[in-house]
Amino acid sequence: MFSFFTTKQANAALPDVIKKFEYSLAKNTEVKKIEQELQMSISTTNSFESYVNLKQKLNSAITKFYESVEILENTGVVVKNVEQGLLDFPSKRFEEEVWLCWKYGETVIKFWHEKDSGFMGRKPIEVSDESLV
Repeated sequence: MFSFFTTKQANAALPDVIKKFEYSLAKNTEVKKIEQELQMSISTTNSFESYVNLKQKLNSAITKFYESVEILENTGVVVKNVEQGLLDFPSKRFEEEVWLCWKYGETVIKFWHEKDSGFMGRKPIEVSDESLV
């Protein structure tokens, strides 16, 4: 379900979002590990059985990763980049749609940016910034 976040609402949701993000991050790491195993299998073994088993394991891991992203995005955030740890919360500033920006490791939402600018366009949220819905 879509909704806009105030800074206060985004910060209140952050502990749950972080937990779900860390789960997605772990699933992404698992996919990368199995991909490496699969590449090694191609060059080091002649066994189709081993290759097929690893391929099925990879397919399952990818499915679990995308399910974890779906669960995370069901909180209302938008995943911008799992590996860089970037998530955005939809918000409004003076009736303009903007993103409240969070990077993995941050403990509170401290930045926002316009729809068409990314991480590099982040601006600090003022302590008394009532303009963010």
